[in-house]
Amino acid sequence: MRRASYLLILGLVALAVGAPARADAGHQGAETAAAWNELALDAVRVTRATDANATRLYAILNVAMYDAVNGITGERSAALVTGSGHGDPRAAAVAAAHAVLVRLDPDRTAAYDARRDADLAGIHPAHRRNAGARWGAHVGETVVAARADDGSSPPQSQPAGAGPGVFRAEWSGTQYRDVRPFAVADPGAHVPGPPPALDSLDYAAAFAEVALLGNAAIPAPDKLATYQYWSLPAGSVQPAGEWLRIALGVTTDRHLSLDRTVRLLALLGMASADTTVATVRTKYQYRHWRPTTAIREADTDGNPYTQPDPAWAARAGSAGGTPEYVSGHSSYSAAGATVLAGFFCADGIGFTHTTDSAPGGVPRSYPGFAAAAAEAGRSRVFGGQHFEFSNQVGLAVGRGVAREVLAGSLLTVDGPTHIGECPR
Repeated sequence: MRRASYLLILGLVALAVGAPARADAGHQGAETAAAWNELALDAVRVTRATDANATRLYAILNVAMYDAVNGITGERSAALVTGSGHGDPRAAAVAAAHAVLVRLDPDRTAAYDARRDADLAGIHPAHRRNAGARWGAHVGETVVAARADDGSSPPQSQPAGAGPGVFRAEWSGTQYRDVRPFAVADPGAHVPGPPPALDSLDYAAAFAEVALLGNAAIPAPDKLATYQYWSLPAGSVQPAGEWLRIALGVTTDRHLSLDRTVRLLALLGMASADTTVATVRTKYQYRHWRPTTAIREADTDGNPYTQPDPAWAARAGSAGGTPEYVSGHSSYSAAGATVLAGFFCADGIGFTHTTDSAPGGVPRSYPGFAAAAAEAGRSRVFGGQHFEFSNQVGLAVGRGVAREVLAGSLLTVDGPTHIGECPR
């Protein structure tokens, strides 16, 4: 159905049902932003998207909603689309989200159309709703078009490697090492130095730890449960999506307005997407072997303090499908935690959460964002998927990307942009 036709129908519906109460319009707008993100999360689950593809979708969606709303309120710098719009900000957010999802996930167009129509039908007066919807649709279309040539396709792979210290399997998605960032100036600036040398004491210490904690042959129900809680395999919302879900829960609890909600989600989306670039580039550059290979072939590493165990298997049940250094779960988690702490100017905001892969759907409670990120990173050692140095460096990568995004993105146009270290 063409835009003019459905807007005319929505106007007739509005006349028939009458205008709803406006007292909670800001809260309704925040709920609308959350609802469209839930649709994106469902799309990632259904399509079994990779972590890189998922973060790109989340970023595009939330940048579009932010620029649509901000183009009307005009209080902050744009993420991607400059210019001024008119009309109802909530209608703009709805139309922008719809424009993104029907283009990036066309198989569910009917569901997105239905959600758009239902959301717009509840917004009055009609002339402000229609103007906002036109602007939002324009912004959404513009953001998708602007990212069409960002380097995320066609898919590329790195061939399987050989020899001590080298990841053995071919892995796909390596084109993301060169994807155009959303907010950071140079993702390469966040690529860390190399992992410890195979013959070093630091490597031997990390080797010994994961060989014990991540060993499937040693029963450790608590370690297994923590690994599973944060494992987030294909068919889940992926690690960045889980931090998006955490953000949605916190914003709902704190009753944020629409403009604050879309700003937080855009910051989170951009930081996660740019973390992807730095993470994939690091993995591609160093192509470090996973603990399973390292432990089974320790007699080849030249280190007198590592002992081979040809039968060793990871608690996770698999070796891992990408190079080991750095841990992507760690980098995404640190990026998410850093954005949330920076946005609220406080890390110690407690929350209870259930991930997509939580055993038995049992929730966990955390005293703050950094504590959850630390557990997420540590879970990769418990699963036998990563060495601790890859967890720690991954956390540093995510923090660094997020801090750059916070320091320079979506800030106020007039007046001071920071309260201390907290971006406004």
